[in-house]
Formats: sequence, structure tokens, C-alpha cells
Amino acid sequence: MIHSSSLRGIACMLLATAAFVANDTGMKLAMDDAPPLQVLVMRGIAAIAWCLPLLLALGHGRALAHVFNRWVLLRCLGEVFAIYFFIFALRNMAIGDITAIAQTTPLIVLLAASIIWGERIGRLRLVLVGIGIAGAILVAQPGSAAASPYALLGFGTALGAAVRDIVSRKVDAAIPALVVTFATLLTVMVAAALGMAAIETPVVPSARTLELMAVAGLFLVAGHFFIFYAFRLAPPRVVSPFSYASTIWAVLSGLVVFGVMANALALTGMALILAAGLGVIMLEGRNRQGATPAQDGKTKIISS
Repeated sequence: MIHSSSLRGIACMLLATAAFVANDTGMKLAMDDAPPLQVLVMRGIAAIAWCLPLLLALGHGRALAHVFNRWVLLRCLGEVFAIYFFIFALRNMAIGDITAIAQTTPLIVLLAASIIWGERIGRLRLVLVGIGIAGAILVAQPGSAAASPYALLGFGTALGAAVRDIVSRKVDAAIPALVVTFATLLTVMVAAALGMAAIETPVVPSARTLELMAVAGLFLVAGHFFIFYAFRLAPPRVVSPFSYASTIWAVLSGLVVFGVMANALALTGMALILAAGLGVIMLEGRNRQGATPAQDGKTKIISS
């Protein structure tokens, strides 16, 4: 029987993934009226306005100095690259497709862990990585009538997010998650403002756009809040598989909000990405459970 704490952790992960997709949906809708980087700036202002009072209310004000921690800043840089690629892909692709491609991030992290730290990942994990990449290619569908050149930006998103997750290993665990979130929101907003000044012509936002950004910012902070508590309430091996619910939420958003349904090849690709990601997570959970205490202390945990 699943422990009640684990059930609450799973519920938090499902809420987190839904919140992140709701944020993405709001940004995609707002880009009908404003250019992408301006949308990021407005979303950043709204998210910071929601995040900072919550951070202070939880007593993390003194920890704000950690915003300038070098590993926190490097993590933020990875997020900047990921979100730059993502926002332009989101403007030009179905939300389900770009979300599915971006969810190859854990598989890229797995390969990077082997290359950078020499971690043994085994043949089965390599096969799963291959399946996930094949799934991403099916979603992108290069050479077909349904292909989008912006799918390459989806792979760029996954690479940037992988850098972010790899650097996350170096961030001191004593730094509160909301402080890292605040640093990320601030860095992305500043980077978007610089890009907007360089390549975009800002527009006067409509009331609809401002409302969308206020809601998107709230959902973004809620996503980070729920994902923080998901991992506090339950072990990673329990809640991590449910992070792949993002693809399901994104497909539903595409259908309900935008009236777009992925074709059969793209759905097959999404299924392969989900299967590969879940397979890697389950293998990792099984290995941790099977390790003795002595072994476990020597085992390097692969970030996901």
C-alpha cells in the first residue's frame, strides 16, 4: 500500500507539472500580441512579484545573498539558454511537441554524467537513451511535411536544461529552493530584457496580455513550490516518474486551448520518450533499493 506521504508527494508533482504547462500556455497565448522576449520580461516581473513575498514570508530573506553564489549563477545561465530556445520554439510549434522534445533532458543528463564524471550507465540505460532520442526525432519528424525547423530549438532547450540540471549538483543543499527559484526568475528576466532591447521592438501590452502574464507568473511560482514539496514529501524514485505528466498536460492544452492534436507519428514519439524516461527512473530506483548502506554511500546518483 502506498504511504499517504507518498500520495501527497505524487499529487504535488502532478500539480507542479500542470502549473508549468499552464504557465507555458499563458505565454503562448500572450505571444499573439507581444514579441517573445517581451513576454518573458513581463512574465518575469509577474513571477518575481509573486515569488519574493512568498520567499520572505517563509523566512528566507537572509538567504537572498546566495543569489550571487557562483553555482547558482551558472545554473541560471543554463536556464537562460534553455528558455531562450524554448520561447521561440513555443511561439512556432505545438505546445505538446516542444514539451515532449524538451523532456529528453534527463536522458541527456544521463549521457553527460557518463562523459563528465565517468559514471557507468550500462547497456540497458544506453538503449533507453537511444529510444528516447528516437522518440524525439519522431516528434520533430525531419524531412516530412509536418516537420518544423523550430524543432531544433526544442533540442537546444533540452541541452540548456541538461546543463542547468548538471550544475544543480554543485548548488549547496543548504540554499533554500525558493532562493534558487528567485535567482532563476531574476536572471531570465534580465537576460530577456537585454535581448528585447537588442532585437525586438516592444509593444504596448493589452489588458489581456497583462492578465495572462500575471496568471502565468503565478503558475510558474506555484510549479516551483509544488515540485519542492513533492521531493520533500516522497522519495525521488516515487515522484520522479510523474514529472513526465508534463507531456500529457501539454497535449491536453494543445487540444483544448489551441485546437491542435499531434499526429500519429508525434504521439508515438511522445510514448517512446515517456517509456524511456520512466525506464531510466525505475532502473535508478531499483539500483538504489538494492544497494547496501556501504555501497550506497559510494554510489553517484544520476541527476534527473
